[in-house]
Amino acid sequence: MPRTPQPVHIRRRTFGDFVKAFFAFVALLVLVVGVPGALAVSVGWPLPSRFEPVQWLQNPITVGTFLHILTVIVWLAWAQFTACVLVEVKAALSGVGIPGRVPGAGPSQLLARQLVAALLLVGATAASLTPGLSQFGHSLEGNQKPTVAAAQQTPGLFAQQQEQAASTGTALAEQASHAAAQADSGTSGTAKHGETKYYRIQPPEGRHHDTLWEVAQRHLGDGRRYKEIYQLNKDRIQPDGSKLSEASLIRPGWIMEMPGDAHGGELVEMPDAHAPVSHEVQQQIHDYAKTGDHAQGRGDRDTQQFSVPQQPLAPHEQRHQHATPATSAASESDNHSFGLPEALLAAPLLAAGLLGALGRRRRQALWQSAFGAVGGRRGMEPPTPTGAAADAQDALLVGADPEGVRLLDRSLRGLAASLAAESRALPTVYAAWLSNGDLHLQLAQPAGKPPTPWRLGQDQTFWMLARTDAERYEDADTAAPYPGLVSLGTMDGSRLLLNLESVPGIVSLRGREADRAAVFASVAAELATNGWSDRMTITLVGFGENLTPLAPNRLRHLDDITALIETMEAETRQRRGALGAAGHDSVLTGRTGPAQHTRWAPHLVLLAAQPSAEDAVKLAELAADASRLGIGYLVGKESGDLPGAAWEMEITSEGKLLAPLLGLELDAQLLPVTQQRAVVELFVEADPEGDPQGPTPTPPLLVDISEQGRPAVYARLVGSYEIIGLDTPDGERSALLHEALALLLLHREGVHPRVLASALWPRGVTEDVRDALLTRLSTWLGAGPDGNPRLRTDATGRLTLDKAVVSDLDVLRSLYHEATQGKGASSRTVRGRLLTDALALVRGPLLADRPEGRYRWLTHEIVDAQLPLLVADIGLALSAFHLEKDHTEKAIEALTAALNSAPGDERLWNELLRATHATGDTGRLQALASDLINRSSQRGLPPRTEALLDELLPSWRSGVATAG
Repeated sequence: MPRTPQPVHIRRRTFGDFVKAFFAFVALLVLVVGVPGALAVSVGWPLPSRFEPVQWLQNPITVGTFLHILTVIVWLAWAQFTACVLVEVKAALSGVGIPGRVPGAGPSQLLARQLVAALLLVGATAASLTPGLSQFGHSLEGNQKPTVAAAQQTPGLFAQQQEQAASTGTALAEQASHAAAQADSGTSGTAKHGETKYYRIQPPEGRHHDTLWEVAQRHLGDGRRYKEIYQLNKDRIQPDGSKLSEASLIRPGWIMEMPGDAHGGELVEMPDAHAPVSHEVQQQIHDYAKTGDHAQGRGDRDTQQFSVPQQPLAPHEQRHQHATPATSAASESDNHSFGLPEALLAAPLLAAGLLGALGRRRRQALWQSAFGAVGGRRGMEPPTPTGAAADAQDALLVGADPEGVRLLDRSLRGLAASLAAESRALPTVYAAWLSNGDLHLQLAQPAGKPPTPWRLGQDQTFWMLARTDAERYEDADTAAPYPGLVSLGTMDGSRLLLNLESVPGIVSLRGREADRAAVFASVAAELATNGWSDRMTITLVGFGENLTPLAPNRLRHLDDITALIETMEAETRQRRGALGAAGHDSVLTGRTGPAQHTRWAPHLVLLAAQPSAEDAVKLAELAADASRLGIGYLVGKESGDLPGAAWEMEITSEGKLLAPLLGLELDAQLLPVTQQRAVVELFVEADPEGDPQGPTPTPPLLVDISEQGRPAVYARLVGSYEIIGLDTPDGERSALLHEALALLLLHREGVHPRVLASALWPRGVTEDVRDALLTRLSTWLGAGPDGNPRLRTDATGRLTLDKAVVSDLDVLRSLYHEATQGKGASSRTVRGRLLTDALALVRGPLLADRPEGRYRWLTHEIVDAQLPLLVADIGLALSAFHLEKDHTEKAIEALTAALNSAPGDERLWNELLRATHATGDTGRLQALASDLINRSSQRGLPPRTEALLDELLPSWRSGVATAG
């Protein structure tokens, strides 16, 4: 239950205060001055005057020896207590910050704090010297819970601070002066509606910290009105000299001016303006009076609505905002189906992870099919998605921000490497904010100065890295330090990533079942595919059985909570033991240095079903030590409190993710069930272990390879990029037109206009610029003999090319298909001619001369893997064709030509070894084997190649040993 702060009263000094101060002074005088004086007079210096360890050991142990040892102990205790007194006095007189903690001095420092507070209670600055006079008797540790603060220019995550309030007496005097300046002298002590009211931010109690949301909820009736309080007090000098710059960065002891309709007994209304204050305090009051909008003649603030200023959107979010389809009547006929799944468009990191994982899955399927790891051949082309799956793929292509993922990963690993080089431990990170390309890490507690190029944010608990500095990072050979970061949503233009494995307990999520499921699915999918982690286990309970195809090695599904508790009890014991045996106090220290980082991979539990009361208690016990062990829990609930819940969130039916106690009001990142199914379908279709006996897909476009099938426009993509049949466009737009045409040629099934725009302009572009380019492209390609344009829009709104626009890759695929499955399958002569023509088309890698910085969309494609495999298949087929007639040299010639474009294909090398062996020339075979061994020196020969060499050239191993 949130703690209700106590009302703020102006406390006047009493006779009892002076008595307490007198006795505190006497006690301090005796302990700080009397004790050393008594020791010096009665015992003297207890240590020997000369350093003679051997003589000390030989001397007999007497009563005097024990007295000297006890004296040394008393001196050490005195020194520790004196240090505590100095620390407490410094903190009290400065009025800023929690007193520093003297190591091992819990009771001593608490006693020193009480005595110093009692002594200074009669002074003008004694109302709040420490974490609160009302908290005397509480443990020192209880007042020093690790907390977080807010970033520069980003919304903060937690409205809590470790720094203690400045002098409350000074603050209240400031309140009195400010209020008196705006009230009539005859006003009574009870404020009327519209008069100025103030609230004092209360010191923390346990894990609870005051937030503007709570203040607004209690005194304005609506937590969302916290923005009004923020605007009233923004950038005004507080008693400790700092300013309120973010709504969630508030400190105990700060004074908040409240809207005129605020109500409640905790408010300070029109305090005594005639309270005696020092000249210094009067100057503070004078300075404070010149800060707020009221000093600049602000109008009726009671009726004005305030909002947090919007931050600039990151480039990928600008793209999402401006690349939406046009809805005007003029373009309605063309753009009627331009809508794509908005949830994926608005999740750039999730989309980038899914897109990267999908590409890896398709490449794996392609390689396994080509190299026979799975029985049968599925063809060179992955199945073309349709319907909702096609829309999901387009949304991934548009929404993905792979550059942002790369920078985040490099920045975090670079930070870990720099800290390891300085022999510093990784700080505990509660969250990360991505704001306009800059990265802000919110720490659990201050961790000193960050390594360059990182710098401190507005607070000691915030480390910040500018995008320009992040771009200078290179890949670091170190473990991913914070793999548990996952996107929750956006707030004021900044994206929040919560570090689930660092939460000191359970994160609970309340809301309707369908809304919770969308959040859980988004979290699971991003964790399973993100690019800033190495290894990870994600356990899903109560949902997500269909999500496991996204990452079978990471995602696992358990049937019920009983199985989960049994599993986590065992793993918790194992991790505790492993950490203890390795000498680490947490997984963060285990991820740096020489330790095997895979042992400290996070285990994140996502439990969508609300646990029973008994199970909830067991989970709370497990989660109590989870953050130290790299285990995180996200648990759903319908209502009620959840034991052990450190942070509580709620998802609304409007897609808002609320966490009032954390100061959060996010536009939630979701993955609704329809889009879950569409994304999963993409991965299932790309499964390398799917049905290998299914129908072999045909090439996207089978062109007429006869003399009568000469195309109107012919583009050469395999090798250098050339276009035949079109004039070269003039101006700077020529490069864009060539790139757009290449994208369309590689996707004969069609390209969504938004996908094309995001490919050509990764940082975003407006619709008018995109449409202007499409108009120029259509004009450049022209129309066919029938008058129809060669650039068309199909029924789904995707851009397609006329069959008269052909690339050499289309011809290459068609020749191989016709040779192996068409006429060449029944005619040896036709097969040989078609395969020879196909191999002659290969002039090098795809788009070999593409300019630097362009064609980045190729990183999402698998054509760069398809082309070498296709060339290898052609070379192998042509070699087999020649070997049928024992034309060994021609077979070797075909294999060598194919190796020029596919030098890493194991199948080509193995067939070349066999063909060379068939010549009977041992020297030639030895030379080929040596060349192959030299090429494979770093990674070694594949096992099948080694076995083949053992068969064809048994002496090859001795040759390698001799060369070594």
